[in-house]
Amino acid sequence: MSEDASSPKPPLTRRELKERERQRATERPESADSSPIATSKPPRSTSPAQEKLPALAPTAAPKAVPVSSPVTKPSAGRRVLSWGTIIATGLLFVGVSLPVNVFYGSSDINPAIVLEGENGEGSSGAQSFTVASSQAIQVGVQRESWSVTSFAEVLRAQYGSRNFSYSTSGIGSIRWPFPTAVPISSGYGDRVAPCRYCSSNHRGLDFIPGNGSPIFAIADGVVTASEYGGGYGQYAYIEHEINGQTVLSVYAHMQRNSSPLQVGDSIRAGDFIGLVGNTGISTGPHLHFEIRIEGEYVNPFTWLKANAF
Repeated sequence: MSEDASSPKPPLTRRELKERERQRATERPESADSSPIATSKPPRSTSPAQEKLPALAPTAAPKAVPVSSPVTKPSAGRRVLSWGTIIATGLLFVGVSLPVNVFYGSSDINPAIVLEGENGEGSSGAQSFTVASSQAIQVGVQRESWSVTSFAEVLRAQYGSRNFSYSTSGIGSIRWPFPTAVPISSGYGDRVAPCRYCSSNHRGLDFIPGNGSPIFAIADGVVTASEYGGGYGQYAYIEHEINGQTVLSVYAHMQRNSSPLQVGDSIRAGDFIGLVGNTGISTGPHLHFEIRIEGEYVNPFTWLKANAF
């Protein structure tokens, strides 16, 4: 009777198991890190499928080969370009630092100079001329002289030479603030400021008859201000009605307490106003005199010459 293939196999004996384990030990390759401690452990049980797989031999790691970086040498074009840049820089420095006459002769620089003949014409038929040499011994193109004029000098030249001459009779309904003609140091308008806090736009007329000279009213009117203080020092305002207009006359820089006027006083032409002084912002004894018509400043010199006797 034949044996069935599907019948179970009889169990292996102890001897057969030892033979099989010895066979497995000889077939399995030793690992690189095997040690006596590791071999003393019992072998792991493997399945029949794993036993059929062939053992793979260990592969050694490839050795690292040092690679040296290649040394790149500059190309011939780059070397030529570098030297060309250096030479061009030197030539540029020479070109901008040396004068032009180093590279050209006098005949090249002045090609139009011709010799003058006996008949007054050049040998080439062109009109002759001469060019100034470096020694400046010839007449021709010459360097112009320059000067700087300050703004103060401009104002002094424009306003410092004005004519302030006038004459007065000392009588009449409208008169000058002094019975005789006196010098005038500063006129109306732009000027060179005589001090740090003085104005460069002068709105009055400065009379200089001398310190302590008496000042008189120019016309009939009423006192609207008489006090001491500010840039005017001792000053007085008198309001007049002249030719249908409201005219205000101003008297400033008088000696302190030299004016007897009080606000509201009625004044007649020629009445005493005060004494010439140096109070307020002033550089010397003088009378600062103003004329304002309807609140607007006008030139006192022009107005007095047109209206006063």
